[in-house]
Amino acid sequence: MEAEGRVPGPPPPPLPPAGGGIGSGIGAGAGAGAELPASPPGAARVPLLGAPAEVLELDDEEDDLEVFSKDTSLAEANSFSPSVTISPSSMINQYKFEDEPELRDLFITVDDPESHITAIETFITYRVITKTSRGEFDSCEYEVRRRYQDFLWLKSKLEEAHPTLIIPPLPEKFIMKGMVERFSDEFIETRRKALHKFLNRIADHPTLTFNEDFKIFLTAQAWELSSHKKQGPGLLSRMGQTVRAVASSVRGGVKNRPEMFTEMNDYMETFSQKINVLDKIAHRIYKEEREYFNEMKEYGPIHTLWSASEEDIADSLKGVASCIDKCCKATEKRMAGLSENLLPILHEYVLYSEILMGVLKRRDHIQSELDSKMDALANKKADKDLFSEEIGKLEDKVECANNALKADWDRWKQNMQCDMRLAFGSMADNNLHYYEECLATWESFLASQMVDRHGEEDSEDRP
Repeated sequence: MEAEGRVPGPPPPPLPPAGGGIGSGIGAGAGAGAELPASPPGAARVPLLGAPAEVLELDDEEDDLEVFSKDTSLAEANSFSPSVTISPSSMINQYKFEDEPELRDLFITVDDPESHITAIETFITYRVITKTSRGEFDSCEYEVRRRYQDFLWLKSKLEEAHPTLIIPPLPEKFIMKGMVERFSDEFIETRRKALHKFLNRIADHPTLTFNEDFKIFLTAQAWELSSHKKQGPGLLSRMGQTVRAVASSVRGGVKNRPEMFTEMNDYMETFSQKINVLDKIAHRIYKEEREYFNEMKEYGPIHTLWSASEEDIADSLKGVASCIDKCCKATEKRMAGLSENLLPILHEYVLYSEILMGVLKRRDHIQSELDSKMDALANKKADKDLFSEEIGKLEDKVECANNALKADWDRWKQNMQCDMRLAFGSMADNNLHYYEECLATWESFLASQMVDRHGEEDSEDRP
């Protein structure tokens, strides 16, 4: 059912870096998410309905059925092309990270979703194409099919191997009733884009990209991946690790936490609050915009119908109807810009805020292990040699965790700031284009009315 295989061929030529791309891929995925083939045609946008959504919790075995972002699609950012000569986004596109690699050696594309129906379940698989020139790969091109639970497995393995690195987010494990059908084209395309961005963020991460489980995910055939999954720790073991981490956090704060990580924690609490508020308000604006759009679609035709019974002002009524229709189309483009450029970025960073809070807790857990051993050493002098050895190992572990988080934190923050600039610049372009188009439409209507009025006055003045 899942046909995979390696596709031999020459290594791909290096591509020039995209202007304004996200240097390391943690953000909007402009750099990491540069797709080689074009996105599938006819990709539909997911509308955000105004009615309150009801959350449907599904079983773990149905992971493939319930992947959907809380409030909106996690769509890839497509730049909005305004008519103005110099736009905010064109200026922002000049931003580029100093550490952005000039040449990339790993390109990943997620496309070609397929629905599979069995007697037990219905699920979607996606084609994952990998092109690389790295020597550790046996071939330069791979093509495999993966289902959503495979992506969840990869994310859990990355978190297990790198507990204090910032792992890119996946969409939440539930769907919203009333938002979109599980296997509609909109839902499938939304998921495809999210999975594409997830893999490319990992590919552009300086550490995660060389993870062995990531390589296996990209290259292994279905039976090989299934066999590899069974080698990992069981559910009870993972639950035990989680329980110990939670118990450690409940016992109290970390005694010797460095000031840097206290500041990080304070920053993330503020960031999480602000980004959640922005996310909710942006979706409320989108909802109101959609309601306005629906009203406009009914508003214009009424003027056209009225013109049939009002011969003297028929031209004016038809002109108003035409203006409303053009503004309605401009509003639709504006909503598309919101749903493609701004809303996904805001919601992604809502998810990132949750991930970062988890990373900080895991770092504190490692620190608390060291603190407890230090306390034990102070109380049990007879076991000094044994505790000293354990403390030495824990000190090394804490140092590695701290260094990993500090490096990833700087990288994440830089990417976040660039993503926000790009998103807000795109929003500015979107608004400028919308208002200019609507203004030009109504000015043209007024000019035509003035001409008609002067023509009527001239005809009345003639003897």
